Formats: sequence, structure tokens, C-alpha cells
Amino acid sequence: MLAIDAHLDIAMNALEWNRDFTQSVSEIRSREEGMTDKLDRAKGVVSLPALREGKIGLVVATQIARFVAKGSSLPGWHSPEQAWAQSQGQLAWYRAMVAEGQMAQITNRAELDAHIELWENTAIPDKTKPVGFILSLEGADSLVRLSYLEKAYESGLRALGPAHYGPGRYADGTGMTGPLHPSGIDLLKEMDRLGIILDVTHLTDESFSQALSIYKGPVWASHHNCRALVNHQRQLTDDQIRQLIERGAVIGGSLDVWMMVPNWVRGVSDPFKHGAPLEVIINHYDHICQIAGNANHIAIGSDLDGMFGKEQSPYDLETIADLQRLPDLLSKRGYSEADIKNVMHGNWLRLIRNAWA
Repeated sequence: MLAIDAHLDIAMNALEWNRDFTQSVSEIRSREEGMTDKLDRAKGVVSLPALREGKIGLVVATQIARFVAKGSSLPGWHSPEQAWAQSQGQLAWYRAMVAEGQMAQITNRAELDAHIELWENTAIPDKTKPVGFILSLEGADSLVRLSYLEKAYESGLRALGPAHYGPGRYADGTGMTGPLHPSGIDLLKEMDRLGIILDVTHLTDESFSQALSIYKGPVWASHHNCRALVNHQRQLTDDQIRQLIERGAVIGGSLDVWMMVPNWVRGVSDPFKHGAPLEVIINHYDHICQIAGNANHIAIGSDLDGMFGKEQSPYDLETIADLQRLPDLLSKRGYSEADIKNVMHGNWLRLIRNAWA
């Protein structure tokens, strides 16, 4: 079944992790054997061949480059200009993949429909098809000034999350409290004018509600799970889920297992010992469906290889191609065939088509 994944940090992995995503997952892991600079070395689960194997024909692919002030413990760039340059390097990598036929950038309804038609054409082998991507910016720090947003839109940016982790230039993110910065309010208004989808992922509780009241366009939560099941500010409260449902939003379930199961300790906990198989994400889907009364607001936003690998992924997921196990798991939990298609791709398609109508 065709799948859409609404959150993958592919270019970050290509440039900062130095991963050749045209290779298989096993080849990427082999190249990293013995490396110790990052916790997830030789443990990645994503590559372009693996995406094709899993019939994940369309992804929301990020640019991500955080600005950090002096004294910050977070990784990032020391000026907005450096962050912008990093984001443009990531864009250059995506364009190189497009030039080689590995990927295809999707920026409008006609391109989307043609790409989905290609991936649903069973006469053409999936392994020959480009992986489509919609460009998203995770955290707005790299926008040196507000005028840079229009430059980004012209380069194909179609979704934006104003915040990431910690303090931000436009909005503070995960682990923080407080409202949007004045520049963040201006950012939302400019996003509305350009028709850029708002990604509420990583916003503080205060800025979440504020953003929804200011921004009038299409909204999604690209990679989010439920606070009722894993109690952390990074997760969505039931009230936030209701607000998203009222806006017709879709919530992408994240497969970073610290967001799937409670009491996870990074670098210490183990997915198998901690009880984190792929099926656990359906607990979060179920919770959202009970609030919504239907399955129209849940989908995939895996965040796989988002600064973690096998050590913090569901223990029965070897590569991202294993997302094709979700239909059987959903069926066993009572989801209908129509609901399963919506989870795998239909809900994202409906939202994007409406946004680009």
C-alpha cells in the first residue's frame, strides 16, 4: 500500500551525518562501523532504496538549522546567516537528488496528483520511481529576516514549524514555556499570505494555542504523539488534539520510542527491554481516534533517523520499509480497510490537496 511519511530529516543526515542515501541501509551502516562520534552510528534505518522498498513514495523532507546563542548546550550555528547557509546546503543536496532522478520535488496540486498516479502505477517497478518530497523547514531560526521566507517559498518551501528544541528566534520550542515572539507573530501572518502550511510540532503550550488563533491556513502536526500516554511537554494534550481536529489537521505518529513509551532514558533504555515494538504507535492512534470519533486525523510522521537509529526505534523495525507492517497491525486492532488507507496515505493527501486547491 502506498505510504506517505510527513517527517524525515533526510538532508540533515546526508550532510551532517555524511550518509549517502542512494545506498542501501546495510551499506550505510557498514560505512559507519567503528565510528563513535554519534550515538546512532551504524544504526540508521532510512535510505532512498529502503523508502522505495516500503512503497513510501512521498515524504515531507526537512531543512533544519538551529541558531544557538553563546552558552547554549544545544548543537547549532552561531549566527542566523550560518544557519541559512546550512539550510541552503541541504536544499542543494535535495536538488542534486532531483537532478539524478532519485527524488522529485512536489510544490503544487498538479505535481502531487501526477506523482501519486506514478506511484500507483503497478506497471512501473517501484525501484525505478523517484521518491517525492515536499520541503519543510523545522524551526525558523535560519530565516535571517522575515523577507527570507519568500525566498524560501520560491525555492519550494511549503510547510514550516516555527520552533524546534529550546530557545528560538521566532518561537521557543520543546522544553520551554511562553508565547510566540513578536517576530513569530509576523512570521505566521506571512506564512498565511504565502500559503505555507503551519506545522505546530515543537511549539510550547502557550504558543500552540496562540499560533492557531493567529494563523488561518492549513495546519498539521507532522510528528507528534499523545501526552496522555507519555507525559512530556513535547507531546499533544487532549485539548490540543481537539483543537487540531477542529481545524481539520492531521497528526503524524512519531516512531522515536521515547515518545511512544514512558520513562525512556536516552542512551540507557533499550527498545526491546522497554517494550517498544512498532505496534505501540497504534495506542497513540487509538487515543486520537477516540477523541475524534473517526480515523481521519492520524497518519505517519516517523522522524526515523532524526538524530537516532535502531537504538531508539521500535525493536521490530529494521528499516523504514517495515512501515508496511502497519496495515496488518491496524487491521488486527479493528481498523477498516478505508481507515488503514487513510492512515497510510489518504489523510495526508486530503489535507495537502485541500491546502493546494
